[in-house]
Amino acid sequence: MFEFELPDLGEGVAEGEVLEWHVAVGDTVTEDQVLAEVETDKAAVDVPSPVDGVVRELHAEAGDVVQTGELLVTIEEDGEREAAESGATETASEEASADETTTDAAPTVTTGDGRVFAAPSVRRLAREEGVDITAVEGSGPGGRVTEADVEAAAEAAENDDGPTSVVSKISDDEDDGPTSVVSRVGDDGESPTDDEAQAVKSAVRKVSAAEPMAERRERTLATPATRRLARELDVDIDAVPTDETRDGEPYVDEAAVRSFAEAEAAEVTDEDVREVTEAVVSEMQSIADEAAESTTAVEAAEGDRREPYRGVRRAIGEQMTRSRREVPHATHHDKVAVPGLVEARDRLQPLAEERGVHLTYTPFLLKCVAAALDDHPILASQLDAENEEIVYKADRNVGVAAATDHGLVVPVVEDVDEKGLLELATEVNDLVDRARSRDIAREEMQGGTFTVTNFGTIGGEYADPVINVPETAILGVGALKERPVAEDGEVVAKPTLTLSLAIDHRVIDGADAARFVNTLKEYLADPTRLLLE
Repeated sequence: MFEFELPDLGEGVAEGEVLEWHVAVGDTVTEDQVLAEVETDKAAVDVPSPVDGVVRELHAEAGDVVQTGELLVTIEEDGEREAAESGATETASEEASADETTTDAAPTVTTGDGRVFAAPSVRRLAREEGVDITAVEGSGPGGRVTEADVEAAAEAAENDDGPTSVVSKISDDEDDGPTSVVSRVGDDGESPTDDEAQAVKSAVRKVSAAEPMAERRERTLATPATRRLARELDVDIDAVPTDETRDGEPYVDEAAVRSFAEAEAAEVTDEDVREVTEAVVSEMQSIADEAAESTTAVEAAEGDRREPYRGVRRAIGEQMTRSRREVPHATHHDKVAVPGLVEARDRLQPLAEERGVHLTYTPFLLKCVAAALDDHPILASQLDAENEEIVYKADRNVGVAAATDHGLVVPVVEDVDEKGLLELATEVNDLVDRARSRDIAREEMQGGTFTVTNFGTIGGEYADPVINVPETAILGVGALKERPVAEDGEVVAKPTLTLSLAIDHRVIDGADAARFVNTLKEYLADPTRLLLE
């Protein structure tokens, strides 16, 4: 087994983060095949395999930080290579002796099996420059071959009229980004072979396709953690301003990256936000639509009962699904003491009965809601997404949610602000009765601009009501009962109502919701205020 340790990836580099594995356990690899991409504080580099064989174990996962010299991967070498191990040293010695007798080059520093000590980046540089790395004397620690050694060898070869490596670089005044085109010219002037071209391409790092920034650097030092943060924040680390240096090179830390990201975010326009929001909402809606279309059969056991899901129940379900899918709900909860409301209803109820009208709290509630909507018209609005407009409705048509045996229905009481209490009471009672007997027309459940659901008549204090789209708000009212209230430093029992106002957060802000509820509370606490309107 060949135990491959993380090699020296550059002078002064002590560790690297495994960005991505290009092989898995059981894969067959060849010498120089890329095993993994590792990022240091200076660059992201490809780590090639030093031998032919089969990967038996990966000793790190993507995201792990591995120290230089720490075990990275175990490779089982090919049988042929194992058989040749015994003669490797002798062959290497003979080749070195032959080189000494025929050239002036210094002896190479190799491992026991004839391999050269050199970092992957140095090997790539040698391939780019057309330099035989086995013929280069290493000047680094332990005889390692450095980039300077390869560059010196390439320069010496050029002076000897040997093959020349010509790298085309884009000039500063051209429009496009840096190119990755490297042309190799030999003595015969022929184009590089496919193998040579592939080797060159793998040695050239791809750069961003975006237009280069005026202040963008070509090289920046940063720790792997900082580079990971830059990727998460979508920050070009070479564009982050810095006055710090390490070994004469610009250095960027996490604080600088975060500061730059915040500055970039501050420059985001409303149009940017709108485009991103629309894209996210569209994607979420697509996911929801796919989920809605994928139905799963439900197994029924003995004793279970089935009934058709259709008619009103299905229409309600589809409406509620659409509301939750399209509308970002936010709910504002509050409580109000209403002794004035109770007193007003108790005083007027006998007079209403004399006229044959059963007066509940609902007409009072509708009148208070209509008055509050006049003060805060944003709550009586609809969103026209197609035309990108908010429509402020002039009519005070309020829907009254009613529980029936066949589901929740919402008859609409039109022009609440123009009708008296007795007229409203008569109309509400008639609509609800006909809704429960299924004798209500479809048109009588359309055209609402705001909805009230009084779940307190059944039980409960607070809820999270679902908006009746295309409306942008719905008020849920809890049970009317005595609750403890602080008054003049003492706790007293008073009749109170609990309020749950759900809003479409695309149109209505939380502050608008709070102001509306505050106004509504004033009217509910003292309904005689309506006489001033």
